[in-house]
Amino acid sequence: MNYIFLDEIQHVNAYEKAVDSLFLKENCDVYITGSNAYFLSGELATLLTGRYIELSMMPLSFAEFCSGLEGSRKALSLTEKFMQYLETGSFPYILKYGYGQAEAKEYLEGIYHTILLNDVVKRLKIADVNMLESVTRYLMHNIGNRTTPATIANTMISKQRRIDPKTVDRYLRGLTDSLLFYETRRYNIKGKELLNSISKYYVCDIAMRNMLVRGTDSDIGHILENLVYLELRRRGYEVYVGQYGSDGEVDFVAIKGSQPEYYQVSQTAMEDHVLQRELAPLRKIQDNYPKYLLTLDELFSEMDYDGIQKKNVLTWMLEP
Repeated sequence: MNYIFLDEIQHVNAYEKAVDSLFLKENCDVYITGSNAYFLSGELATLLTGRYIELSMMPLSFAEFCSGLEGSRKALSLTEKFMQYLETGSFPYILKYGYGQAEAKEYLEGIYHTILLNDVVKRLKIADVNMLESVTRYLMHNIGNRTTPATIANTMISKQRRIDPKTVDRYLRGLTDSLLFYETRRYNIKGKELLNSISKYYVCDIAMRNMLVRGTDSDIGHILENLVYLELRRRGYEVYVGQYGSDGEVDFVAIKGSQPEYYQVSQTAMEDHVLQRELAPLRKIQDNYPKYLLTLDELFSEMDYDGIQKKNVLTWMLEP
C-alpha cells in the first residue's frame, strides 16, 4: 500500500483529476489537507462522491491548550490559564511563545492576513479589500449577535461606505468558507425545523478577534458564548441557535444523532434576577433532554434547578 499525502493541494491547477486517478488504484491510500473549505466544494467533491471521509480540524480547545503549557505556565491557576488562552490564542504553534509576547501577536496577524488575502480576496477576486476588512471587523465586534447582509450593508452606508447586501452576502460566504467564521442558523425547538432568516456568526479564535477589535468588559458574555460554540463543534455536535415561540431564545441547541441538548451561557448567574432570566428559556422547553447553564461562577458553580444543570464553564471545557 502506498500512502500519499497532498497538502494545500487546492493551489494546483486541475488537481482534482490527479487525485481521482490515484483513487482508482487499489494500492493507494490518499490523504488531502487544506486550510479552508474550498478544495472540497467544487469538482473534487463531485468526482469523489461517497468515496472520502472528511475530518474537520479546529484550533486547540482549552483542555488541549492547558495540556501543552510547559514550565512555570503549567503551575498557573485555572483562571490564569484561561486568560492566557484568550490573550495568546488557540492555534497550536502559539504554545511556543510566552504569554503576551510580541511574536505571538505577529504570528496571529500573519494567519489573519494569509486567510483574508489568499483564501478570500484571491478566490473571490475582491477589488475593495478595505471593505472586506470592514465587514470582517464588524463580524468580529458582533460575535453572537443576530445579523443579516442587509444589516451590515446599512451599517456601512451609515458610515458613508456604500455596499450592496448581495456583495455582503458574497463576503460572508467567503469568510465562512475560509473557516475564519462559523455561521450558526436558528432552530425552531417546537417545530423541530431550521429557520432561514437571521444567523449568528462566531470567530475561529478569540485572540485574533481581540487583536482586531478593542473589547469591553461587557464582551465577556459573547466571548464565553463563542468558546462554548467552538467546544460543542469540537465534540461532534451540530450547533444551532434555539428559537422557542416568538420571543424565547436558547443560546444553543446541540444535536448529535437525533438527541438535542440545550445550553445557556452567561458570565455570572449569582444575582437572582439574572439566574431567573437565564433559566426561563430552558424551563419553557417541554421535553426531557439535557439542559445546561454554563457560567464563570466559582461559588455555587455546580447546581441543579429542577433538572437544569448549572456548571462552571472552565470545568466543563476540561471535561473529556
